[in-house]
Amino acid sequence: MAHRLGLLLPLLLGQLCSQLLGTSGNSMLHYWNLKAENGSWGSKRIQDNASVASAHTLLFSLDYQHVQTPFEITLWIMFASLAKIGFHLYNKIPTVVPESCLLIFVGLIMGGLIYSLNDKSPPVMNSDIFFLYLLPPIVLDAGYFMPSRPFFENIGTILLYAVVGTMWNAFGIGLSLYGICQVKLFNLKDVSLLHNLWFGSLIAAVDPVAVLSVFEEIHVNEKLHILVFGESLLNDAVTVVLYKLFKSFSEMPSIKSLDILAGIGKFFLVGIGGIFIGLLFGMIAAFTTRFTKTIRVIEPLFVFLYSYLSYLTAEMFHLSGIVAE
Repeated sequence: MAHRLGLLLPLLLGQLCSQLLGTSGNSMLHYWNLKAENGSWGSKRIQDNASVASAHTLLFSLDYQHVQTPFEITLWIMFASLAKIGFHLYNKIPTVVPESCLLIFVGLIMGGLIYSLNDKSPPVMNSDIFFLYLLPPIVLDAGYFMPSRPFFENIGTILLYAVVGTMWNAFGIGLSLYGICQVKLFNLKDVSLLHNLWFGSLIAAVDPVAVLSVFEEIHVNEKLHILVFGESLLNDAVTVVLYKLFKSFSEMPSIKSLDILAGIGKFFLVGIGGIFIGLLFGMIAAFTTRFTKTIRVIEPLFVFLYSYLSYLTAEMFHLSGIVAE
């Protein structure tokens, strides 16, 4: 029995290495055949090895490609969660590395592991994956835990910062870059004003994660905190609308004054339509949860589903999904 285990263990390890390194099981059997030809074992040992290998194929196999995508996504989420737990357990880490930088570092490690284990190119994130799968839970988390009363008490100031301030940033950055492109030294005159405004809308939104974390630590004034938090929540919706607007303009062969007026009207329609979709699904969710007194366990599922459906419905009608959610 011990002799059999001694033969089986190298086969198991060899087959595991062959699956990980891309070699086939036949090459491992070829190794055993070469050993037999050198006189190490007899013909009976060769037959025993072949039977053990066939039994091993039935009992143990590795098919990483079958579970590659969900396995890597789950592993990435787990490592990010463990990094967040470790960040809050050790009080000295925030004084050295911010939380966002730590999560970026974890992402780099996971990306390096995926790239090193795959012989194919790593998966590339596109805009649909970000807007349809990654952005909705982020917006839901920010909106669900937002203090609603001080938010609506200062809604005018928040909208002023979020709408007017973000548009000021987008057009200011775009026009400044266009002025730089006109300098002959840089040789960038082929970059149009529309493309500069498109880029300006991409980076105009400010995401004050570090500022808000500092505010929470020093217990800053609640009004100042809600102004910064509310502006950071709504400016994303403004930048997304501006980005899509400039993208549609760039795809047009020529832009007329009527197209500009239609774009301005669409800017307000997208925001107001998103609010209407959000109110509609909010009322449906409130009506549904009236009948869940005896089954409380399903209420968190309704919160997630109705918010996600409001986001997808708004995106389906080309409205603001961030405002709707």
